[in-house]
Amino acid sequence: MTASSARPARAIPADDPAVDVEGLAAVLLGPYAELRRQARAVAGEERYQRTEGLSVPEHRERVLEQLKTLAREADVLRAFPTALGGRDDHGGSVSRFEELVVADPSLQIKAGVQWGLFASAIMHLGTAEHHAQLLPAAMSVDVPGAFAMTETGHGSDVASIGTTATYDPDTQEFVIHTPFRAAWKDYLGNAAVHGTAAVVFAQLITAPPGGRAVNHGVHALYVPLRDPETGEFLPGIGGEDDGLKGGLNGIDNGRLHFDHVRVPRTNLLNRYGDVAPDGTYSSPIASPGRRFFTMLGTLVQGRVSLDGAAVNAAKVALIIAVTYGNQRRQFTGASDTEEMVLLDYAEHQRRLLPLLADTYASSFAHEVLLEKFDAVFSGREDNDASRQDLETLAASLKPASTWLALDTLQAAREACGGAGFLTENRLTSLRADLDIFVTFEGDNTVLLQLVAKRLLADYGREFAKFDAGGVARFVAGQAASAALHRTPLLRAVQTLSDVGDARRSAGQLRDADTQRALLADRVDTMVADVAQALRPATKAPREQAAELFNEHQHELIEMARAHVELVQWEAFTAGIEQVDDPGTRQVLVWLRDLFGLSVIERNLAWYLIHGRLSAGRARTVTSYIDRLLRRLRPHAQDLVDAFGYGPEHVRAHIASGAERERQDEARAYYRAQRASADAPVPEKQAPAAVIAKTPPVTETANPVGDQISAEATPA
Repeated sequence: MTASSARPARAIPADDPAVDVEGLAAVLLGPYAELRRQARAVAGEERYQRTEGLSVPEHRERVLEQLKTLAREADVLRAFPTALGGRDDHGGSVSRFEELVVADPSLQIKAGVQWGLFASAIMHLGTAEHHAQLLPAAMSVDVPGAFAMTETGHGSDVASIGTTATYDPDTQEFVIHTPFRAAWKDYLGNAAVHGTAAVVFAQLITAPPGGRAVNHGVHALYVPLRDPETGEFLPGIGGEDDGLKGGLNGIDNGRLHFDHVRVPRTNLLNRYGDVAPDGTYSSPIASPGRRFFTMLGTLVQGRVSLDGAAVNAAKVALIIAVTYGNQRRQFTGASDTEEMVLLDYAEHQRRLLPLLADTYASSFAHEVLLEKFDAVFSGREDNDASRQDLETLAASLKPASTWLALDTLQAAREACGGAGFLTENRLTSLRADLDIFVTFEGDNTVLLQLVAKRLLADYGREFAKFDAGGVARFVAGQAASAALHRTPLLRAVQTLSDVGDARRSAGQLRDADTQRALLADRVDTMVADVAQALRPATKAPREQAAELFNEHQHELIEMARAHVELVQWEAFTAGIEQVDDPGTRQVLVWLRDLFGLSVIERNLAWYLIHGRLSAGRARTVTSYIDRLLRRLRPHAQDLVDAFGYGPEHVRAHIASGAERERQDEARAYYRAQRASADAPVPEKQAPAAVIAKTPPVTETANPVGDQISAEATPA
């Protein structure tokens, strides 16, 4: 929405800071501002937008044609080599791609399947020969492609997939085979109808001359699927349509299976592993585990783009809900005649404004992720450490933003009442389409386990630097910290410092250093506690180690969540530094404080149990949040306007100004009624003489069926 589309119902006090909406919008657009504006212009065109009510086949065909039109007319191939018509611009490509979610999430994901997965797998896992032979048709969508990694029996555990690619040196071909039903490739975009080729991931098996067959782990091969003229499967290939889904029905997800399908040796995408004509396997990466993670790491852009798209969906939901909340009136509160707008109610603010703070935090964090992604994939920082940092950051932020999108869409739907349930207002459709975001490109819970393992690995490396004396000092320090925080001494001191001065306590909580210390301390303590609990696993038999890890799995997930929240808080704080306008900075500081203190409030039990907050200061957290909500309420519309989406992107009737017109019409009607001498008088104000007396009602037993009937008896 534009800044003038729906002004706050309650005026901003004269001494309150004001938000420079256009300046803030420029900051939120980030370093790829112009590319994002161009992408939003495309997403704002009706021909790329979702048409509600289409049948599944109609929706699928519309999205395919939209994809082909994008390939011809829009700048969507920036990530590909310049020699093939791209621009070698990886960050710019993702910044444009993630904007398509506001047109139709099905189009965004269809584009992601075609260019972010299928074509990118060819580019990143193949060599120059593959680029020249296969990429042009993939880029132009002359060959719609599938990314055949996930199987019915194995989704997140890619290393355990069952499909095999066995090399036959006599014919110099790979034999692709699905040995059992659970090994069918499943949930694949473009697989049900449109795909004519796929990048298939399989266990690569070779048998060197005179040697035993060896499984070299998961590799990728280019496999033709269908006759492009007839659309029929090629010999040995079969599949099914996944059919109607909970959302994203513009994408033809389906299943594939292979019955000893042969492809040439050169169809192996062999950047990280090759097979010679005689069957000899070679790789520039000696370690099979490192080779596997290197190959999968090249495809991290899917998580990066989902993170950005989810944040954009949350922005649209908040534009709709806040705009409606600033216009919709319900119940007379402070006035006998004037109804209040929804956003003036404290609970409505509690519903929406913390989500607004979360969305700003996620937006700033996404820019950090996008910068890291571009640095790695452009080659500026392409090394093992940077790639690991990128993968960890993507695995951190994608769960946070996709869960946030679902929570925000649901809260916005409820905040808009029955109007939010109408398809014309988009919230239900977006919620259905975004649902699967928490599962694909890595299940959120599994991704957080990866983050937790990285935190423990980093902790272990730091611990390994200690000599025996250092270890002893560390253990003693941990014990001292536990004793200090968990005995009544510190809590008593803190309570005494808080007594009689709530302002001092609140002032300390709104201090940025205090917030960061509280958030960081929780992460550090959780990592140390889990690491100490898991130490016996390093020397235990495998079964016992796995059992110990399983016992602490929930703690690992919570530890990773705490880490993500700290990353987001720091990104938000850094983002504020980009803002020059004093009023805007002040409002963003309040919003950042709302984010940080909301995280602390959600985890007050931890802070109390571990002695990091006294009971008195814990109560202050909530009271200060309430104060922040009141401060931020007049700026809510400006904060969502700064997201920079226009009516052509939001496309929700209740956020178009129509609700304000209805409310203004109703208020004018009742004002005229009150000014009229003919207006009806409320019963409470009517003279007693005009109210007729009615007989009192008594109840008597009805003998038939023991029913009770009400009879009017004369007084």
